[in-house]
Amino acid sequence: MSLPINKKLLSIKKNITLSLLSTLSVVICTLTVVILSGCQQPTETANEGQDSTARIKMKEKLAGIPYQQLVTFDPQEIKQGGDTGISIASSESYSKPSSNIPASRKGNFFIGNAFFKQPWVVAPSSTDNRDGLGALFNVAACQSCHIKDGRGHAPLHADDNADSLLIRLAMPATTEQQRLALKNSDIEKVSHSVYGGQLQDRGIQGVPAEAKVAVTWTQVPVTFEDGHVVTLRRPNFQLKNPGYGSFDADLMISPRVALPMIGLGLLEHIPAQAIQGQADPNDVDNDSISGKYNWVLDPQTGKKSLGKFGWKAGQTRLITQNMSAFNEDMGLTSRIRPIESCTKNQSHCLKAQTGADDQGDGKPPVEVSDEVARFVEFYTQNLAVPDRRNANDKIVLAGKKRFYDMGCQSCHTPRYQLPKGKGDNLEQHGQIIYPYTDLLLHDMGDDLADRTIAGKLPARDAQVEFLATSYEWRTPALWGIGLAQTVDSQATFLHDGRARTPMEAVLWHGGEAQTHKQQVLKLDKKGREELQAFLDSL
Repeated sequence: MSLPINKKLLSIKKNITLSLLSTLSVVICTLTVVILSGCQQPTETANEGQDSTARIKMKEKLAGIPYQQLVTFDPQEIKQGGDTGISIASSESYSKPSSNIPASRKGNFFIGNAFFKQPWVVAPSSTDNRDGLGALFNVAACQSCHIKDGRGHAPLHADDNADSLLIRLAMPATTEQQRLALKNSDIEKVSHSVYGGQLQDRGIQGVPAEAKVAVTWTQVPVTFEDGHVVTLRRPNFQLKNPGYGSFDADLMISPRVALPMIGLGLLEHIPAQAIQGQADPNDVDNDSISGKYNWVLDPQTGKKSLGKFGWKAGQTRLITQNMSAFNEDMGLTSRIRPIESCTKNQSHCLKAQTGADDQGDGKPPVEVSDEVARFVEFYTQNLAVPDRRNANDKIVLAGKKRFYDMGCQSCHTPRYQLPKGKGDNLEQHGQIIYPYTDLLLHDMGDDLADRTIAGKLPARDAQVEFLATSYEWRTPALWGIGLAQTVDSQATFLHDGRARTPMEAVLWHGGEAQTHKQQVLKLDKKGREELQAFLDSL
């Protein structure tokens, strides 16, 4: 189906579709698969542990084939994104639409792309569809963070801007009411009374920015068993020039680089039951992996459901993820996030001119219309996952076996079979995908934990994003990782961008992944090359 558009958007759609759709062919989706059934809504009791037999059965059910069979060459895995995938290895590898989008829907993708790429401007402006930036913000366009729809990077030095990295903020719970609200996911976090839940390092004219983000690096050498040395870098993030008073010493800061945009519609379509079934927060099976899922308050429905998106799995759906980014990163309001990103203590921000327009529904005006929100949602649902390269090479298969032998698939679940439902996600229905993620939260140890503004570790149970603590991170999908620096040579890895290569990211693993890292450190040169070849093939 095509999305409804208003008259202001009609000319945009006409120009795009006339120039592009004439050259686009229809790709027919003919996949026949066994559908994963029994997709009940998440329940709070599902975050309890399970025995190892049940967990193995769940993994095999997700795979659809005996789990160990995945270690060998699987021709189907070449198309990591199923029939949505594309065969391309260039700087545009993350920016192509799902290959099975019908011609009648491709116009929606390109309109969404236009709103994703083009910068928003300060109100008032004659550009009604894109005004209202700020008053406090981080960037003016989604593409500024997600460079070529890829991952961001940490600032390289003091003068480098932080466009593709932001700082999330949280305060420790100090009252029983706050602790109970966090435990029940009634609130996302305890926000700072002045600076809120995210630092905005820019402001429009007349509105002071909240602070400037700076980072310094410390070298950390790591030695493999055969004597090979890799020099890692540890970041020290600082917030300088505070615009609204000094920061509290126990303010927790969480640097977050932008995640790649590919395959998000496929991840959204993974049934909640498939993710819940892998949770083992009490490590009942005694494998040192104790993943848990995040239980999140949906800002649109007001109901609690499974978190899937973001570094802490703090967003339930792409539409809420997108509108939250519009609100917190660019200072734009929408039906889902209708309040400006100012706190009550930021008077200049509250008084600034907005770009809100009446939507004709009797509700307060907003800056991002429902039409624009749907186009951007469709775009983010349909950025294709590039096909694997060299998947059948001897060195790649040897690296794949090492990946499995070391137990990396315990968190990076390789394969899912998506259900065929009745929703509008036509391109994602019934696909077999290989994202290599369980979408669960895992404690990654002290080295990767968020710090307070004073540089100290928070309490281990301090919640910073619904049920997620400072130590816990959602397992990132690995598909497309081999092309990350082909898309953008400056792309970095891990939540704060400290890792310059996937191998560096592995060497920072701790907590639940500590034993797996120790196995990696035992690899000789041949083993390291094989593991790298496998990751490069994804």
